[in-house]
Order: sequence, then C-alpha cells, then structure tokens
Amino acid sequence: MTTAIIAGRGALPAALVKAAPERPLVAALSDFAPEGLNPDIGFRIERLYPFFAALHDAGVTSVCFAGAVQRPRLDPAQFDQITAGIVPRLLGALAQGDDATLREVIALFEEEGLKIIGAHELAPDLLPGPGLYAGELSERDQLDAARAALITEALGRVDVGQGCVVQQGLCLATETLAGTDAMLAMVAALPPGLRPEAVRGRGLIYKAPKPLQDRRIDLPALGVTTVENARAAGLGGISWEAGSVLCLDLPGMQAAAREAGLFLWARAPGGGA
Repeated sequence: MTTAIIAGRGALPAALVKAAPERPLVAALSDFAPEGLNPDIGFRIERLYPFFAALHDAGVTSVCFAGAVQRPRLDPAQFDQITAGIVPRLLGALAQGDDATLREVIALFEEEGLKIIGAHELAPDLLPGPGLYAGELSERDQLDAARAALITEALGRVDVGQGCVVQQGLCLATETLAGTDAMLAMVAALPPGLRPEAVRGRGLIYKAPKPLQDRRIDLPALGVTTVENARAAGLGGISWEAGSVLCLDLPGMQAAAREAGLFLWARAPGGGA
C-alpha cells in the first residue's frame, strides 16, 4: 500500500514523514507548502481530478491529510472540465463551515477509491496518552483545565475552534480561523488590567478535537513553538485531551517546558491525569 500525505503548512507533514515506517509520497496544495519538505507533487483545487489521476499513476491507495490549509481562492480559469462539475458541491460545503468542507473533501477522495487514514494511524506515537509530561500541577491548574475543556467542547460543537486560554476560570481567548499561534499572541498583548494576578494561577492553553469531527482529518497539534508562545503569553502550562492531540516533538516540548517552568498535561477526557 502506497500512502500519500496531502500536506499543508506547518511542521506536521515533516513529522509524519519522519515517523512513518515507509516514506510516503508528499503532495502539497499550491500556496500552502509544508515546512522542511520538498513535495513530490503539487496540485490545485481547480484541477482536482488531474491530481487524482496523478495519485493513481503513482500507485497511491491511501491518503493522510496533514498541515494547515485556509480556504483557497478559486480561479475559474484554472478549472478542468470534470472538476468544474463539482464546484456546486464544494461551494455548498464551504458555506456550511469547516467540518462540512472536510467531510466533502473526504467524500471526493473516497469516491476515487482512496482510503483516508488519520495522522494517528500513520504515526501513533505522536499522540501521547494521559499523564503529566513536564512541571507540576496545582489545584487551580486542574480547575482551569476543566473549565477550558468545557469551553473548547462548546466551541467545537459550533465549528469554531479547537482550543482556548483560561486563567483562574476566566476565558482570555478562544481559537478561531487564525489558529493557535494567533490566539496566544493575542493573550500576550492583553493589558495587565484585563488579567488576574499571576500569583494565584498563571493560566493555561487547552486543545482538543471538536466533538463531532472526523478524527481522520484535522486533529489539533502542538509543538515546541506552542510552548514558546505559551511562555511569551505568561501562561503556566499547556493541557490537551490525551490520545487526541498530536505532539510533533514531545521531547523537544518537554525540554522547552522545563526551561520555561511550564507544565505539560495530557488530560484524560474525564479529567484524570
């Protein structure tokens, strides 16, 4: 079985290539090149069916979506005849939100006989199980994580984002289309008067999948950059739903967290460590 990674921006595609038992073919959407990888194939949404043909010619039987992709602007002049016929499907899905768009993309690939596999299937070691991976947890941290988990679940149910920042029970920011780094930058820029006194708890960032999403695609991810940005935002740590969030370089995250005095906690869905 030959697998192709449908790569977007960020470090996840390269992490999957490194972790996979056999090197997958890497295909990158135009204008969304991954970090640290030279794609084997480039493609445009407007020419989706010629891309399918290229995958079949390469012997690809399964695909794994990895990396960040914002909604591309479609150029009518670029459409091939077959892809032009599915434009109403694509536009209808786009109008319904990210989850509907992802479901439609999955359906198109499956109609071509391509099996969709999750990043966690290609590299299961990237999803840490429950546990405290760096630092120490206070009771306040555990309460903040529980509050953040509730907020993130609510955000996910309306297809908004996969994370938030909570400090002493107050939600300082939620993840939106701009992503995790932008959320943490916003927290870092908050005036001191809008935040509680850090001595009573510095707060945390929490990440989890959307409750109804297809986990074969768009699992949330964390990396060393997340730790650095959490430190810059004055937070006390990072928590995530255990077994459901990709950690692209857990040893590197642990080293950065220890240096910054942050905790890393993979929280069980019920709240246990």
